[in-house]
Amino acid sequence: MARNNFQYEKRQRELDKKRKADDKAKRKLEPKNDVDADGNLIVQDGDGDGSNESTSDSEAVAPAALPASPA
Repeated sequence: MARNNFQYEKRQRELDKKRKADDKAKRKLEPKNDVDADGNLIVQDGDGDGSNESTSDSEAVAPAALPASPA
Protein backbone atom coordinates (compact mmCIF):
# COMPACT_ATOMS: atom_id res chain seq x y z
CA MET A 1 0.00 0.00 0.00
CA ALA A 2 1.34 3.48 -0.94
CA ARG A 3 2.05 6.00 1.78
CA ASN A 4 1.00 9.62 1.74
CA ASN A 5 3.71 12.21 1.15
CA PHE A 6 2.82 14.52 4.05
CA GLN A 7 5.76 16.87 3.45
CA TYR A 8 4.63 17.51 -0.13
CA GLU A 9 1.05 18.18 0.97
CA LYS A 10 2.19 20.50 3.74
CA ARG A 11 4.43 22.43 1.32
CA GLN A 12 1.53 22.84 -1.11
CA ARG A 13 -0.68 24.21 1.68
CA GLU A 14 2.08 26.66 2.66
CA LEU A 15 2.49 27.80 -0.96
CA ASP A 16 -1.27 28.31 -1.30
CA LYS A 17 -1.33 30.33 1.92
CA LYS A 18 1.58 32.49 0.71
CA ARG A 19 -0.07 33.02 -2.70
CA LYS A 20 -3.32 34.13 -1.05
CA ALA A 21 -1.45 36.54 1.23
CA ASP A 22 0.39 38.03 -1.77
CA ASP A 23 -2.88 38.46 -3.67
CA LYS A 24 -4.47 40.16 -0.66
CA ALA A 25 -1.53 42.55 -0.30
CA LYS A 26 -1.71 43.35 -4.02
CA ARG A 27 -5.45 44.08 -3.77
CA LYS A 28 -4.86 46.46 -0.85
CA LEU A 29 -2.42 48.47 -2.95
CA GLU A 30 -4.84 48.85 -5.86
CA PRO A 31 -7.33 51.74 -5.84
CA LYS A 32 -10.67 50.84 -4.39
CA ASN A 33 -13.39 50.25 -6.98
CA ASP A 34 -17.00 49.58 -6.09
CA VAL A 35 -19.84 47.96 -8.01
CA ASP A 36 -23.34 49.38 -7.79
CA ALA A 37 -26.59 47.37 -7.77
CA ASP A 38 -26.70 47.22 -11.59
CA GLY A 39 -23.20 45.75 -11.77
CA ASN A 40 -21.63 48.97 -13.07
CA LEU A 41 -18.12 49.78 -11.90
CA ILE A 42 -17.81 52.88 -9.73
CA VAL A 43 -14.29 54.29 -9.68
CA GLN A 44 -13.53 56.60 -6.79
CA ASP A 45 -11.19 59.54 -7.23
CA GLY A 46 -8.20 59.41 -4.96
CA ASP A 47 -7.25 63.09 -5.14
CA GLY A 48 -8.46 63.80 -1.59
CA ASP A 49 -8.28 67.59 -1.97
CA GLY A 50 -11.42 67.94 0.10
CA SER A 51 -13.01 70.46 -2.25
CA ASN A 52 -16.77 70.59 -2.22
CA GLU A 53 -18.61 72.18 -5.13
CA SER A 54 -21.69 72.94 -3.03
CA THR A 55 -19.79 75.41 -0.83
CA SER A 56 -21.25 78.89 -1.22
CA ASP A 57 -19.18 82.08 -1.27
CA SER A 58 -20.47 83.07 2.17
CA GLU A 59 -18.99 79.90 3.65
CA ALA A 60 -15.59 80.35 2.00
CA VAL A 61 -12.74 81.36 4.26
CA ALA A 62 -10.32 84.02 3.07
CA PRO A 63 -6.66 82.99 3.00
CA ALA A 64 -4.44 84.40 5.71
CA ALA A 65 -2.33 87.38 4.74
CA LEU A 66 1.34 86.66 4.22
CA PRO A 67 3.79 88.74 6.25
CA ALA A 68 5.77 91.24 4.24
CA SER A 69 9.33 90.11 3.68
CA PRO A 70 12.08 92.70 4.20
CA ALA A 71 13.64 93.64 0.88
